[in-house]
Amino acid sequence: MIITRSPSRISLGGGGTDLPSYYRQHGGFVIAAAIDKYVYITLHQTFVEEAIIKYSQTERVRTVAEIRHPLIREALLQTGVSPEGLEIASMSDIPAGTGLGSSGSFTTALLHALHTYNKNVVPKQELAEQACHIEIDLAQEPVGKQDQYIAAFGGLTCFEFLPDDRVQVTPLRLSDEALSNLEDNLLLFFTGYTRSASQILADQDRRTRSMDQSMIDNLHFVKDLGHQSQRALESGDLRCFAEIMHVHWEHKKRRSAAMSNGAIDDYYQLARANGALGGKLIGAGGGGFLMFYTEDKTRLRRALLGAGLREVRLRFDFQGAAVVAQS
Repeated sequence: MIITRSPSRISLGGGGTDLPSYYRQHGGFVIAAAIDKYVYITLHQTFVEEAIIKYSQTERVRTVAEIRHPLIREALLQTGVSPEGLEIASMSDIPAGTGLGSSGSFTTALLHALHTYNKNVVPKQELAEQACHIEIDLAQEPVGKQDQYIAAFGGLTCFEFLPDDRVQVTPLRLSDEALSNLEDNLLLFFTGYTRSASQILADQDRRTRSMDQSMIDNLHFVKDLGHQSQRALESGDLRCFAEIMHVHWEHKKRRSAAMSNGAIDDYYQLARANGALGGKLIGAGGGGFLMFYTEDKTRLRRALLGAGLREVRLRFDFQGAAVVAQS
């Protein structure tokens, strides 16, 4: 029995500039934070010949080619693990389609389990690149690289995505006081909407590839805001960071009409009127979680819980992808 986990993430700056269609031309920059909400993978040797694969569906197959789930199929092929006699199951603290990078976390945890089964020790950078290769190159998903990288590395981390596909990884340098205040004052609320990021990201990817100047200018601006966020966070100016996050959200909404909706806009305005210094919708948009920075947590919680939203308490994860049990 092998159990692995990888963390979900929140983006603190630069989100959207990690897609290959943008960073291969202009370079990308993202600050992400791993949080204590995980995707778990269990891998177990059984006494039957067929493979049993459990996610939101259950598959029973005898060969890799029969597996319908594209990420599981490609991960097995890439690691050379035969599925015969294996039971592979996934569980998650957070549902898919909520903007916290669950797909990248799933692929990273799955690869970590398969490498552990093979008795291979794989460095975090290599693990992240393998997950990116499966999702972006093999499964042809219109996603970026931040989810796989933060799932592998954990922590609060700056990622610079270079045009030659290399990724430079640098821990965010926060003082203990700033780190504690940031963790305490970031609040996460579920909007009640789940969505697939593919449609919004596919539109961004298509427009970037076709050199749509409004999209490229928007991403340039968001990347610059990411660097501003890094400076604000590392200097301990969390109020400045919160204001940058607000500006980021206002510009992010301009990328797509599907980025927000009337209810989400109303929740956001309610939060701003009740102590939120800044905030945004996490992930590609369209649903999922709203994140806010506030120095008046009681007032903000009362307002949003009263509006019917559900809070998910968070703490940062500094471990990244890990084996949590093996026997």
